[in-house]
Amino acid sequence: MTLTVKNERTDDREQIIACYKAMYDGMIRKDIEYLKEYLDESYELIHMTGVRMDRQEYFDAMLDGTLNYYSCEHKHISVSISGDTAELTGDTRVSAAVYGGSRRFWNLRLTCTLIRKGGKWRMTRSAASTFL
Repeated sequence: MTLTVKNERTDDREQIIACYKAMYDGMIRKDIEYLKEYLDESYELIHMTGVRMDRQEYFDAMLDGTLNYYSCEHKHISVSISGDTAELTGDTRVSAAVYGGSRRFWNLRLTCTLIRKGGKWRMTRSAASTFL
């Protein structure tokens, strides 16, 4: 039997990645109550078009069909932690239809900032771009 000892840094990293994956799960399901658990009240999305949305505007855009997410496949996720703040960069292949366009696959890179509040990691900002 092998005993694996996890340190706080490893646990934080796992929680941060879980937060990122939960965000995609909530986006695909359009489950706003679920997303509220992971996206801080101060959350801001910077779409790859340059459009900035606060948390409520982002939720509204999902619900009114402006932003539609259907599936995702996580390709690479990196995390950097400094105290109660963190940065995550995630490369994810996403099936989406946005701003009236047709459904297609996007190689979406999100650069995210997170904060730890009450022992839980929450996303405060995501900036979208693409990756090759």
